[in-house]
Amino acid sequence: MSKEIKHIWYASYGSNILESRFHCYIRGGQPIGSKKNYKGCSDKTLPKANEEIYINSELYFAKRSKSWNSCGVGFINTKFSDDIQTFGRMYLITSEQYIEIVKQETNHQGELLIDFKKAKEKGSLIFKEKSWYGNLLYLGEQNDNSIFTFTNEKNLIKEINPPSEEYLLTIINGLKETYNLSEIEIKEYFENLPGIKGYEIEKKLTELIKSE
Repeated sequence: MSKEIKHIWYASYGSNILESRFHCYIRGGQPIGSKKNYKGCSDKTLPKANEEIYINSELYFAKRSKSWNSCGVGFINTKFSDDIQTFGRMYLITSEQYIEIVKQETNHQGELLIDFKKAKEKGSLIFKEKSWYGNLLYLGEQNDNSIFTFTNEKNLIKEINPPSEEYLLTIINGLKETYNLSEIEIKEYFENLPGIKGYEIEKKLTELIKSE
């Protein structure tokens, strides 16, 4: 890990858009709706800042997560396009916290080294092969700090799986917290996404969006 990079923006696009959910990765705890309890980071200092971010990559839902009732969870496509916009939220944390969050997300045991400088130079870095979220993506800079997120090394088109109501509601509440979107805009954002469109969960969008 490069000592030059002290603070990093962690860009989220899934359930970590909800601040209280993300704080479980920092301070430990079990998020509402999830079956997993997180141990948190060694440094439990909360993010110095958080901001909205627009990611030019399509959000989709895939895999079967034990933490979310064996339903799908969010990933972004590894191909980027200016025509696509995913709503995200980024948190300014230390590089050490970022690595510990990645370890919790990937269930990594032992030491994990991530060369953020290399990821920045190449645009991406597969730091853990065959892991759900083992692909680190560099998204740019904000206030002299690098922005990174992670997703799968592949585009999981053959593993599309709709999210649970609890998981989707977590993202919805995070969007409400971060953006000034109308209920119609939130519905339009989700309704055509892979893992939503054509599945039963699509019919429940309006109800979930209206719920608190």
